[in-house]
Amino acid sequence: MPEGTSARPGIFEQDLATNPVNHITLSPLSFLKRSSRVWPGKIAVIEGDRRFTYAEFALRCRRLAGALLKAGLRPGAAAAVLAPNVPALLEAHYGVPLAGGVLAPINVLLDPAGIAFILEHSECRILLADREHVEKARAAIDRVGRAVTLVEIHETPGAGAGGRIGYEEFLAASDPHPWCLPADEWQAISINYTSGTTGNPKGVVCHHRGAYLGSLGNALAFNLRPETVFLWTLPMFHCNGWTNTWAVTAAGGTHVCLRKVEPGAVFTLIAQHRVTHMCGAPIVLGMIINAPAALRRPLPVPVLIMTGGAAPPSTVIKGMEALGFSVVHGYGLTETYGPSVYCQWQDAWDDLPEAERLARHARQGVSTLTMEDLAVVGASGEELPADAVSMGEIVTRGNVLMKGYLKNPAATRAAFAGGWFHTGDLGVMHPDGYIEVKDRAKDIVISGGENIASIEVEEVLYRHPSVLAAAVVARPDEKWGETPCAFVTLKEAAAATEDELIAFCRERLPHFKVPKTIVFGDLPRTATGKLQKHVLRERAKALPSP
Repeated sequence: MPEGTSARPGIFEQDLATNPVNHITLSPLSFLKRSSRVWPGKIAVIEGDRRFTYAEFALRCRRLAGALLKAGLRPGAAAAVLAPNVPALLEAHYGVPLAGGVLAPINVLLDPAGIAFILEHSECRILLADREHVEKARAAIDRVGRAVTLVEIHETPGAGAGGRIGYEEFLAASDPHPWCLPADEWQAISINYTSGTTGNPKGVVCHHRGAYLGSLGNALAFNLRPETVFLWTLPMFHCNGWTNTWAVTAAGGTHVCLRKVEPGAVFTLIAQHRVTHMCGAPIVLGMIINAPAALRRPLPVPVLIMTGGAAPPSTVIKGMEALGFSVVHGYGLTETYGPSVYCQWQDAWDDLPEAERLARHARQGVSTLTMEDLAVVGASGEELPADAVSMGEIVTRGNVLMKGYLKNPAATRAAFAGGWFHTGDLGVMHPDGYIEVKDRAKDIVISGGENIASIEVEEVLYRHPSVLAAAVVARPDEKWGETPCAFVTLKEAAAATEDELIAFCRERLPHFKVPKTIVFGDLPRTATGKLQKHVLRERAKALPSP
């Protein structure tokens, strides 16, 4: 019996089995079904001049489900989407699972090789690609050893001429699929790829139950409500938009789509639509703070913005508050459906001195209502004291956790070892039960909210004929939160410049993964030859500002 549970009284179980009346599959598909009935005429989705009511939004999702089935999507098979924050990607969060499929949202920053890996690994045969990324999608499909149906996402009908399939025609040619829930709430709803600390991305498989509960936990923690107007400054392809693709719909709020995050557009849309909620990595906050005065607009209503990844510096929190934003700090991973830990604000903190108040603000916090347990454990798995000093690995368990890694049972077993999900992040527990992340045990660089595997960058550097050894760590950056910093030892008598190595990496990596800094010299190692990355991290922090 799992720790912390108890046996149910036997007499209450006699002849009282679950049945289709009292036990319904938990799935976020229920959110859209309900909201389309409660608020059929309310604006659900905005993009530029386009508006979709909840009734129209639901119908489009049902048509997408029908179109995918007509195109040959099999139950339990993946359908991928390569798109920025446009309505089609939001619709896919409902249309794909409604058809019985598994949504595979793809990072638009990936190159054709990275996209092809996802298509191959997920065995995807249908790809929806936004107009800005169609050519890259075609290049990726050319690398795949089987047929993949490509649907081009354009805002207007008629854009799929010449034998190509346009998204709007794709929907119009299908019958709306009836509302239905999966037979099993443990069925996969999405697969999200994260590099982790290896060069090969891992496919994180999420289930309907987790998506349902994670969305509700997020809605409660983030105070989503029918009056919510949510501006999409966070990529929907990243952890399913931290479940907000489903949570905002559950609350009956309005989604405001934003194709590209630029400060002028952000301020304009906030003023135009009276935005109440946003999300984004610290880079988004920095972009807002540093926006030219000519682009700024007064906020018509207070805006609550949630940030994650690296803890926001106190100067960022102060700068956002000065503009009228309230910052909420969250923590999570793709494996936990995005943020499952929030810095739950306490009223007593309002009266603290500024430095102490901001320090509380930057902590990662406590688990949501739908993430059952959160702890910091030592090397032997023992829970460490909540003294704000004893540092160990942050672990968690609950309903808001992935099924596991696709085709990687060894990684799944390791992640769930000892009855906990191991985040790989190091932190401390404060006496009040709030955790604080201190380091990333897996050496991930989080740049602009995107994970970069240091080993992947190192492997490319090692390909350069002049490089003897290379190590990549995170360097703090005011704009991006962190950027990759490479420490390189050159071969004897070899020569290479910083610009040369950066250009070499740029030809072989997506640009966001390319080191922004190259430092030449010997690499620190232990007596046994083990690389001391903690020393390099301190060196990177000490480098003069770029």
